[in-house]
Amino acid sequence: MRDLAQGVTRFQRDIHPAKADLFAHLAESHTPHTLFIGCSDARVVPELITASEPGELFVVRTAGNLVPSHAPGPDAVAAAIEYAVAVLGVSDIVVCGHSGCGAMTALAEAHDLRGVPAVAQWLRHADASRARTTARGDVAALVRQNVLAQLANLVTHPSVARGLTEGTLTLHGWVYDIATGGVEDVGADPQATATAA
Repeated sequence: MRDLAQGVTRFQRDIHPAKADLFAHLAESHTPHTLFIGCSDARVVPELITASEPGELFVVRTAGNLVPSHAPGPDAVAAAIEYAVAVLGVSDIVVCGHSGCGAMTALAEAHDLRGVPAVAQWLRHADASRARTTARGDVAALVRQNVLAQLANLVTHPSVARGLTEGTLTLHGWVYDIATGGVEDVGADPQATATAA
C-alpha cells in the first residue's frame, strides 16, 4: 500500500500538472472512442499497450476477458457495454486476450477448480471457446478461440447488434503477447465475416 500512496504523490506532483489542460478538459468531457474489453490480469494494461491518453478508452476487465451473452437480469459487463455503445457512442470495441492467461490455462489444462467455485462458474462463459479448440493443453489456441467466441457473444447484445447494423460500430479481436509486446489481430467483426461467407 505504501508504494501506491507514493505513486499517488508522484502523480499529483509530476504527472497531473504536466497534463493539466487534458485533465481540465476531461473534468467536463467523457468521449472515449473505443471500448476495450481485456483480462483482469495485472500484466495487461490497456492504456499502456495502446499508448492511450486518459479519456480515450472505456475499459472493462474480466477474468479471461469473458463477455457473457446477453441475458435478462442485472449484469455489470452488459451494463458497461450498453453504456459505452448507446450513451458514450464508442465507434470500436476491442476484445483482447493475452499470452499466459491464467483463466485459459486452467481450462486448457483442466485444472481442478473446486476450491474456487465462483471462478469455475464464471469460466463457463468460455465453454464455446473450449469446444472450438481441438488440442487439449494448447493454451495459445484457446486464447485465440476465446477472443473469437467473446466477439460472437458481443453481437448478442442489442446495442452492439444495432451499432453493427447501422455501421457505426466495428469489432476487433486481439491477442497481446506479454513477453514481446506484440499484438496479433485474430478476428474481425463477426457480422462482416458472416456476411462475406
